[in-house]
Formats: sequence, C-alpha cells, structure tokens
Amino acid sequence: MKSSDKGQVTAYIGLGSNLENPAEQIKSAHTAVAGLAGVEELAFSRLYRSPPMGPQDQPDYVNAVMAIATNLSALDLLRNLQRIEHEHGRVRKGERWGARTLDLDLLLYGQQQIDMPELTVPHVGIAERAFVLYPLYEIAPELLVPGKGHIADLVKNCPLNGLERLA
Repeated sequence: MKSSDKGQVTAYIGLGSNLENPAEQIKSAHTAVAGLAGVEELAFSRLYRSPPMGPQDQPDYVNAVMAIATNLSALDLLRNLQRIEHEHGRVRKGERWGARTLDLDLLLYGQQQIDMPELTVPHVGIAERAFVLYPLYEIAPELLVPGKGHIADLVKNCPLNGLERLA
C-alpha cells in the first residue's frame, strides 16, 4: 500500500503483554499487525515496562505503541487486532486488568471520536495512562488527541507511575 492511497487513516495501537515472554509477544504482534492487508506501518515505539494497573499479584507489563496507515474501518481493524490477540493465546474472561499474553488496543483512529458498545476511540483512559502516553509521545510528539488535547500537555500532566523504557 502506498502512502498516497486514498481513504487512509492514521491509527495508533497500544500493545501490552505480561505473560509468556512479554517482549517476544510484543515483537510478534508488531510483525502480525504490520503484515495485515490494508495496513502500512508508520512508526513503532521502544518497549516500556510498567507495573500492572489492576491486581498487583501479576507480573509487570511490557508495552509499546504502533502508528499505522490503514484503509480498514475502525471495526475491521479492531476485529483483526482481536484475532491476533487470540492467535497469541489471549483468553477473554471478562476480568478487567488481569494478566494476559497480549492486549492490542485501538487507541486512536484518525481524529474520529467513536462511541459504540464494542469500541470507544480515543481509548478510555488514554489521557491518564503513562504506559500509553509516553510511547505515543515518542512516535507522535505533535499529536492532537481528539477531545483530550495535545499529547505534549497530556504527558506533562501524567506521572511515570513506575514506567521504565527498556534497553
């Protein structure tokens, strides 16, 4: 796909894992997302380690953010991300913030604000989560987050909360 293709949207995807070699899970998912039909990779952040958001009796997470250009609809992209999660052993138990092999979140889809039962964009909590904001800022420092403001301002107001960039 060429960057000049019509109908493309820039989307940002958050990647997270804390089970079964998290760094390798992220790298494998990165390759899988980049290989999707209708997707062109634009940028990929460094890997970050963060303490778990939910129950503390689970391993730390490894996180990253990926920017893509896509001609897939937001829902088609979401379905592809969920398929990749499933292929990486993700089991959805209805538990929030539990341990997982892979979590792929559609953070932003162009400048659209989407509020549907199966998809909310910008992603809920995007403005308060260091493990999303810092890698997102790394690859898109001029970004305007719809309804939230400039990424630089969001980062300034978001403590690291134990977030560390991995070597």
